[in-house]
Amino acid sequence: MKKKKIVIIVSSVLVLLAAAAWIYFKVLPSKKETHSQHEGMAGMENMNMDSKGENMTTTEEKVLYTCSMHPQIIRDKPGNCPICGMKLVKKESESREIHDVSLHTLLKPTNGYAISAIPATTLMQSEEPIEINALGYTAYNTNEVGAVSARISGRIEKLYVRFRYQLIKKGQKIMDIYSPELLTAQQNLLFLLKNDPSNSSLISAAKEKLLLLGFPGEQLQQVINTQKPMFTVPVYSNYSGHIHDASNTGMNNAVPEAPAMNEAASLTTQELSLKEGMYLQKGQLVFKVYNPNKVWALLNIYPSDQAFIKAGNKVRIVPEAKPDKDFRSSVYFIEPFFRSGSKTLTARVNVDNSVLQLPIGSQVRATIFSNSLNAEWLPKEAILSLGLEKVVFVKSSNGYRAQKVETGVHYKNLIQITGGITVADSVAANAQFLMDSESFIKVRAKD
Repeated sequence: MKKKKIVIIVSSVLVLLAAAAWIYFKVLPSKKETHSQHEGMAGMENMNMDSKGENMTTTEEKVLYTCSMHPQIIRDKPGNCPICGMKLVKKESESREIHDVSLHTLLKPTNGYAISAIPATTLMQSEEPIEINALGYTAYNTNEVGAVSARISGRIEKLYVRFRYQLIKKGQKIMDIYSPELLTAQQNLLFLLKNDPSNSSLISAAKEKLLLLGFPGEQLQQVINTQKPMFTVPVYSNYSGHIHDASNTGMNNAVPEAPAMNEAASLTTQELSLKEGMYLQKGQLVFKVYNPNKVWALLNIYPSDQAFIKAGNKVRIVPEAKPDKDFRSSVYFIEPFFRSGSKTLTARVNVDNSVLQLPIGSQVRATIFSNSLNAEWLPKEAILSLGLEKVVFVKSSNGYRAQKVETGVHYKNLIQITGGITVADSVAANAQFLMDSESFIKVRAKD
């Protein structure tokens, strides 16, 4: 009986221990999981709050502006660089990542290869109207030049023009000349009129001789009426314009050359080399008279543009002296030679200067309208000029390499490409950003 009680007590203790062990291992882990879940949610909330704080901090950051050439210049508003004057750009807080760049690419020389992610462009095939800009100046039109020559030998008694470039009118008296030949011819006429007035043939011949020697008709009638010879004979101009000294003498120089630009625009008013008391020889060129109302605009044309310019092309000219008085004309003639000291051809354009009254030698800007050209074009910004060479940056793998190109006509913001690249090549849309200002760009022939 006693043993039976002991067995019951031991069994009860074991059952209690088993129940306690089950409660301990079943209920406690669930509490730990619940606690860890609460901690995880709290951590997530803290992370969200942190990220929100970071976003708020990023949003509240100021936008800064800097200079591309001088990064030490930083401003909080747009403007210009105080050093070079370039427009300030936005400063990026993070650099753009370029992936898949190999070590071999990074070790290439910077003067021949540049790693960049700037946009690229290709050749554009189109037909564009050609407009060629040219600079020039106004000059006298040699077709409107008159020459005053001495018909007889004699001495200058009175000179009525005193300085170069003096404006004279047609019929204006230039000088009084004493000529023994004219005096003898007058005396012969008076002798015939006095001693043989019925000999009309000899009298007519004597009158005609005086007229052919340049004796004015009015003075001839005066000699006949007064029966006295004139010792000095007036010389009148047959042309209107600016009077110039004759640089050479002799009959072979009767057609004068156009004055040089520095001569035509001289600021010094010089005296005439011809003076009173000097003797003239028969046939000697005395003065040149240039018409200021009919002039030329001499335009400088580069040889590369010669193929697009022909006589008859329309031209719009803007005088620098009167920029609001632009006018239209056409190319009259293209000189087939290079002038001394110049490597440009000269195109002549007729200008009616009667209204404009432009000073001779004044600068002009011209736009010559040629025919349309069907060609391959690139934007002007995609081409970098190295003096005698033109360079573009051709896209290759993860960067750009310098490539020499041949160019043709410039039209507005486009430049014709005649060689160096093909339509299959992609080039940097702005070559200026890939230029190293402290090194020379190394170019090589196209692969």
